[in-house]
Amino acid sequence: MKRILVIEDEDNLRENLTEILSFEGYEILQAENGKIGLEMALENIPDLILCDVMMPEMDGYEVLAALRENPATRLIPFILLTALAEREKMRKGMELGADDYIVKPFGISELLQSVNSRFKKSKAVQEHTEAALNELRLNLISQLPHELRTPLNGIIGFGQLLQDNPTNYGPQEVAEFGTAIYKSGQRLYRLIQNYLIYAQLELKNVDASDGEELDEAGLICRKKAEEVAKRYNREADLLVYAGVTRVFAKRDNFEKIVEELVDNAFKFSEPGKRVIVTCQMAGGTFKLSVVDHGRGIAQDDIRRIGAYMQFDRMLHAQQGSGLGLIIARRIVELMQGEFTLESKVGEGTTIQVSLPG
Repeated sequence: MKRILVIEDEDNLRENLTEILSFEGYEILQAENGKIGLEMALENIPDLILCDVMMPEMDGYEVLAALRENPATRLIPFILLTALAEREKMRKGMELGADDYIVKPFGISELLQSVNSRFKKSKAVQEHTEAALNELRLNLISQLPHELRTPLNGIIGFGQLLQDNPTNYGPQEVAEFGTAIYKSGQRLYRLIQNYLIYAQLELKNVDASDGEELDEAGLICRKKAEEVAKRYNREADLLVYAGVTRVFAKRDNFEKIVEELVDNAFKFSEPGKRVIVTCQMAGGTFKLSVVDHGRGIAQDDIRRIGAYMQFDRMLHAQQGSGLGLIIARRIVELMQGEFTLESKVGEGTTIQVSLPG
């Protein structure tokens, strides 16, 4: 049974609302002012809230603002009840996150239509979220174990050789084993790090909207791109064009965008193929472009890009969980930027990012 919290200081109206909604099969909680209503909402977590605007102790706007700041109540559908004279103030309610408002006096049909509409919308959002989570879960089950096993096998395998036969290998072979173990460890560390970042982004626990003026954005791009190229032993394949540029961003977030896009370019192109990174300003906007001449991505696959999704694994050996692109795109979106991807199979991929300068 759906639970509705009615916050209304007029006793008769509150009782009428309770009677009407109870008759429709809803469980009703009542509060005679905003302060009590907020306490009840936090304690009982209703499925929907009907709240008057003008009340003693705490008005409807204050209740709404407090609920939207709390992760436990942030997504509860919220309908404001307002007198006709307050109608011009409803913009404030919508800006605070109200889902709908009903102007007093109102009829039963108008009330039920608004309530039922909110529940239908909430159900649709929940179904969409569950579908996305199921897809993520399936991708995790099918691909993450492989990604974890691959570097672990390298670490365990070379480590066991050194443990079982410590005197059978010369300094050069031991150094090679150490290098292999180190690279596998770095790959495993990066996978876990990206998984944690992705989880934080999905849970909205990362604030990428604020930042600082980075006046040396071009130098940061160059340095990060060179680090990635070195990781692939492909320094000769990298071309960086970075002029005097600036960007408004958190440095860690900006570096993560560059790292993931350049890593993706090297990952899906063969040694000897150029990877071109360009940083420039255009009308006060920072522009980043990463171009590779690899195998490219089919148009259907571009539309399906998501976390832990890899394409044509049977045809192409891949390293990585598929998280890099989605992490970069999510950070760009949170920074109010633009992310575009163009690709042709057999020719390569171009990714462009625009951020506030």
